[in-house]
Amino acid sequence: MNLAEQFGNMDIYLFDQLLKGRVTKEMRILDAGCGTGRNLIYFLRNGYTVYAIDRSEDAIRAVWQLGETLAPDWSNEQARVEAVEKMSFASESFDFVMSNAVLHFAEDQAHFLQMIQELWRVLAPGGLLFMRLASSIGIEERIKPLGNERYLLPDGSTRFLVNEAMMRGTTATLNGMLAEPLKTVNVAGQRCMSTWCLKKPGLD
Repeated sequence: MNLAEQFGNMDIYLFDQLLKGRVTKEMRILDAGCGTGRNLIYFLRNGYTVYAIDRSEDAIRAVWQLGETLAPDWSNEQARVEAVEKMSFASESFDFVMSNAVLHFAEDQAHFLQMIQELWRVLAPGGLLFMRLASSIGIEERIKPLGNERYLLPDGSTRFLVNEAMMRGTTATLNGMLAEPLKTVNVAGQRCMSTWCLKKPGLD
């Protein structure tokens, strides 16, 4: 089996979390805004306990097919058509929650905070919340404000953009801890993507 078959098109910064030992088979994992499951292939193939949600019925059907193909104990109940801001899972259900390239589709700041609070709600004490999202960091002079924290980017896309102050302020409001420093990648001055990893305080 080659690397592409083993890991699929996994986000490189999620792969970094694997290398650091932050995702283990004992954990319950949620992919919130999973798309067609590009970040789930390794976990499904290797016996992790995985759940997923997405607003797209087509995307969830693709994840069902992946689960049925790669995971012997798979149940379609593990992947659901739901919005990130209103999930049906019980509070504190997951040890590792990832939301990759999803939060920058927020309609405004209130919607963004709804999604963040819901991700935090389903995360168990001591768990890790991994987020990759578009930010204004490094392209502040190249973006055009459209209102409600949404911007027109140089690549022609429209996104809700966070900045470092927003991420740090939200971290403090949640009583979370940065699991590692904030990281931002500037893609040829056209867009910037930030990696934001939060640890939820444990029970002790």
